[in-house]
Parts: sequence; C-alpha cells; structure tokens
Amino acid sequence: MRIVVDDLSGVWIAEFLDEHVRQMRDLSPPESTHALDLDGLRRPEVTFWSMLDGETVVGCGAVKRLDAGHAELKSMRTAVDRQRGGIASRLLEHILGEARGMGFGRVSLETGSEEFFLPARRLYERFEFGYCDPFAGYRPDPNSVFMTRLL
Repeated sequence: MRIVVDDLSGVWIAEFLDEHVRQMRDLSPPESTHALDLDGLRRPEVTFWSMLDGETVVGCGAVKRLDAGHAELKSMRTAVDRQRGGIASRLLEHILGEARGMGFGRVSLETGSEEFFLPARRLYERFEFGYCDPFAGYRPDPNSVFMTRLL
C-alpha cells in the first residue's frame, strides 16, 4: 500500500469522495454537514492524500490551511470493506507528519457527535487529539464535536 498526494482528477477518487459526501449528508442535517466536495478539496489551501492498494483507493484524508500555524483535518475516510484494518491509523500518522513538515503547529478537526462517529473519535483520541471549542468559523452544534492537537 502507498499514500500519495492526489490531484483529485481520477474517476475512482471522485466516486470514493462522492460516496463520503452522500453518507455525511445522510447522517447529519444540512447545517451540520461540513464534508468538502471535490471543488472544495481542489482549493489551493488543501492538500489531499489517497491511500492506494494497487490502484484501488482504500482511504483518504486532507489538511486545509487555516493560517500559517494551524490546519484542519478534512475528508478522513476508509473504504467500508477495509475498516478496522489499520488504514485510518496509517493514513492519519502520515498526514500528521506531513502537516508538521508543512510548518503547522496545530491540527484541528470537526466530526460528528452521533454514535456512527464513535470509532473516528476514538481514533483521534489515540492520536492525542483533545476536545476543544469550535474553531475557524464553526459554531457550537449538538451534531458536531471539535478536537485539536499540537504537533
């Protein structure tokens, strides 16, 4: 398996992300859905990685630059048939190392508060993310949880 910076031009990653955005919209009300679509992920302040097994996308994640020292983790996803196999941990470790190398001193994230998101919250806790107040224009929301960590 390998992790690559992805320009988001491939059909497989587009389908993978479309499934992600649709699932997030099904799980949360519109005002609480913060998943970026392809256009949002193609912005210059975003770096996006795909994890590939051969040519198959099995995971992805991104960082969005908020300011010179602070980035937001976005679009973390593991293929449904590959969940609980270490892909998210390996990808998150890679992304945090890359964010550190980009000069960020802090990475924050927003995720859901529902039971569905519990495995994601536990993953972030294992990687020393702590709970925090809303950041970067987010507002308090009973459907959202905010986490952050220093690098």
